[in-house]
Amino acid sequence: MNPFEMVIGIVLIVTIGSVIRAKHGIRRDNKGNEFFVGNAADNAETKALQAEIRALKDRIQVLERIATDNNRAVTLDQEIEKLRDSSKI
Repeated sequence: MNPFEMVIGIVLIVTIGSVIRAKHGIRRDNKGNEFFVGNAADNAETKALQAEIRALKDRIQVLERIATDNNRAVTLDQEIEKLRDSSKI
């Protein structure tokens, strides 16, 4: 492989890498730091998904508290039994 072919190969590899990064929305600032640039639809969808995850985490915390709180579980069980007894009358 002569030096000319090697230079063309390096330029080709760098160009392909740049095209792939641009396609995925990765940009560089003046200092060379890479950052992701998405469009407005992606940002709105990301915010909606983050809000949904936050709501699900809150629900999981409530379920964990119910499952681990022994006194509340006993009280809940007693209330359910009272409802069953009152429905039989």
